[in-house]
Amino acid sequence: MLFIVALIVMVGVCLWFEPAWADKLSDAIASAPQGAEAGQIDPSKPAGFLGIPGAPSVNLILAFVWAVWVGWIFSTVGAFGGVMAGVGHMTVFGLGAYAKSFKTTAPALNKLATDSIRASNQFLVGTSALISSFNYWKMGRLVLPLAVALGAGSLLGAWGSATLTAGKISFSQYQGWFGLFVLALGCYLFWETSGAGQASKKKAKAAAKAFEESVKKQKAGEQVDTKALGVKTTKVSLTRCEFTFYGVEFAFNPLIPLLGGIAIAAVAAFLGVGGGFLLVPFLTSVAQLPMYLAAGTSALAVLISMITSIATLMTKGTPLDWSLVGLELIGIIVGSVIGPRTSKYFSDIWLKRLFIVLSLYVGIDYVLRGFFNYRIFG
Repeated sequence: MLFIVALIVMVGVCLWFEPAWADKLSDAIASAPQGAEAGQIDPSKPAGFLGIPGAPSVNLILAFVWAVWVGWIFSTVGAFGGVMAGVGHMTVFGLGAYAKSFKTTAPALNKLATDSIRASNQFLVGTSALISSFNYWKMGRLVLPLAVALGAGSLLGAWGSATLTAGKISFSQYQGWFGLFVLALGCYLFWETSGAGQASKKKAKAAAKAFEESVKKQKAGEQVDTKALGVKTTKVSLTRCEFTFYGVEFAFNPLIPLLGGIAIAAVAAFLGVGGGFLLVPFLTSVAQLPMYLAAGTSALAVLISMITSIATLMTKGTPLDWSLVGLELIGIIVGSVIGPRTSKYFSDIWLKRLFIVLSLYVGIDYVLRGFFNYRIFG
């Protein structure tokens, strides 16, 4: 029911602003020079991305498969869905190179296409976050007070960032900063998995171990009530919240995730991603949660941020390729349903290492492409 209500609201917003998007896109296309060279629009070519003549036409099978992967990775670790969605739109589908070609010939079209990629990423992540939040809540692996505190901060951060940057960021700037943030995150997480980084995570390790032991018992045929062992909130106040997970007690000050949510959502909205790649380290480092709780808690906070950021970009006239996004949403749903059910079969430390590998790969590649126009991958 929540999914249906959110979908109806989003469709209503989109229909309301559709005429403004069409006018803005038409003006941007009209301002671009005509011709067959890069950075030009060839009217004789069939329409592709955003209905632009000569723009890349995305393979629909590839788009669906990639969306399943995006939904799975986000719903499994609570992060990297927006990053992988961005990699798909920018690199795998070739939309990044196309948008970049208009940097000097048609700056308005360059920035409009960049905002469209940002919004497309967020639609995918928002859908995955909605499904994942519900699934993890049913499994007892979502810390609701913590997610709400992060989400409250996200409202302000996402709105402010999207308002200030819509229509003002070139694709090269976007790609470079996208890569830089992801690279910094990968380096931090690499340190966190070292002996020094693990020394301060006794509670998280104890909870992760208890959870993994229950999974082993289930595999052996034992009946384990995982819902009863899941998150149980024992105290909620303005300055302290307490909860238990598999017999391990945790506590946090709600004001800290509130401030963290503002900063994280601002960065995420600028990058056009969900923010899970920052929320997960925040939850595992500051809140000291095991990865098994970080995924679901991050998903709900991301959902709140995505709704705010998408709505803000829409009011700024950002167009979307609905045929592409619609198909991707189906793939996202499939991946998001599978993720929570398969994540329990991966160890806590290996989920983090997967996160690190993806961070380093994407970060290095995109920093070089965005700031130095140099490719070492692809």
